[in-house]
Amino acid sequence: MTDFTLHTLESAPDESRPLLDNSLKDFGMIPNLHAVMADSPQHLEAYQKLHELFQQTSLSVVEQTVVWMAINVEHACHYCVPAHTAIAHMQKVNAGLIESLRNGAPLEDEKLEALRRFTLKVVRQRGVVSEEDTNAFLAAGYTRRQILDVILGVAQKVMSNYVNHLADTPVDAPFRKFEWNPAVIAAE
Repeated sequence: MTDFTLHTLESAPDESRPLLDNSLKDFGMIPNLHAVMADSPQHLEAYQKLHELFQQTSLSVVEQTVVWMAINVEHACHYCVPAHTAIAHMQKVNAGLIESLRNGAPLEDEKLEALRRFTLKVVRQRGVVSEEDTNAFLAAGYTRRQILDVILGVAQKVMSNYVNHLADTPVDAPFRKFEWNPAVIAAE
């Protein structure tokens, strides 16, 4: 792995300091992911902005969790699976749903399962999703806008998941109780 610095407010490049300060205000800490991203102020700013924009999409909190976790598990992100597990619990997302997502298992709720499957199609097929798969997503009650919302979520998660792979970002203490092993992923 490449040796990345876990920046603090003091060690970060000048342009990253206000961004890390935002992280501190939003999370009560500087998540290690943000500390790594701080090496590039533009990367950290883009990630924070994409996060903010994704939270403003037409997807509900539960649907956002489905998108984030489906991608995190597919990318086998050792950092984001526990982080988003903790966030989902804080947001009162159903614990059974969270566990199914962590295990890559089909979801009981048919509409949420359609969202999970569509998200995985977008990721696995690099956006080249068949008309049949797209129509199945729309038939489940989603919209064309939500197709674009899923793609926004993919863009955000590519940034974080790839950084975590390259930097081997240490999982923050508050997320460690949700540590995750990609070997538990159910075959699909």
